[in-house]
Amino acid sequence: MNYLQAFIIAVIEGLTEFLPISSTGHMMIGTAILGMKATPFVKLFTVAIQLGAILSVVVLYFKRFFKSIDFYIKLIVAFIPAAIAGLLLGDYIDMALENLMGVAMALFIGGIVLLFVDKWFKNNSLDEEKEITLPKAFKIGLFQCLALWPGMSRSASTIIGGMTQGLTRQTAAEFSFFLAVPTMFAATTKKLLDFYKDGLTLNAQEINLLVFGNIVAFVVALLAIKSFIGFLNKHGFKGFGWYRIIVGGILIVLFLLKIPVAIV
Repeated sequence: MNYLQAFIIAVIEGLTEFLPISSTGHMMIGTAILGMKATPFVKLFTVAIQLGAILSVVVLYFKRFFKSIDFYIKLIVAFIPAAIAGLLLGDYIDMALENLMGVAMALFIGGIVLLFVDKWFKNNSLDEEKEITLPKAFKIGLFQCLALWPGMSRSASTIIGGMTQGLTRQTAAEFSFFLAVPTMFAATTKKLLDFYKDGLTLNAQEINLLVFGNIVAFVVALLAIKSFIGFLNKHGFKGFGWYRIIVGGILIVLFLLKIPVAIV
């Protein structure tokens, strides 16, 4: 991996982490188009730079993270289901990170769901984080488990999960942002530990690439978050649904025609 490839992948991460279109899926597509092999470091990079994007949430919503202990309890309760599933399905998830066809199907199917989300939950009225009870937080956490399959989108899964609990689009989106912090911190930590457990080490350039990627993802995500909230409130999910259907459909056609994604 060189710095140009790291920059492109980090920009993709920063732009897509908080959109309901799957940042992991888009980074997999990006690495394929760039002709990058799924080496242990590339896999580590695509997970670790998500932490940089997530830290932008802490900066933008700084006061919310010092509001009350109850806030953290809700995040922990919502985090538990995915944490358990991630530990149990770690090897399976790692293999799924090389399955672009699986990403294509997840994008396509998820896109169809997003076409109807606004209609299904148009009467939602819970618009404050304090209205999220612990049972509601846990149920949202169960939805986050869907995102363990690349292409499903952690953002889409948790936002829809929140809306099933009566939350408005903005409140569901913001809770999804907050939940991403412990989730991606844990995912990055686990990926680093697994990397070293496999007897691998990071050289100086790889460390520099990780730092560089996290900084780029952080800056881009700062710009993307508020734009997403504004767009979501004004236009809803349908645009994201059609986008996922188009991208997923193109990938499926390419696979059926046996055209390598790397030449697109």
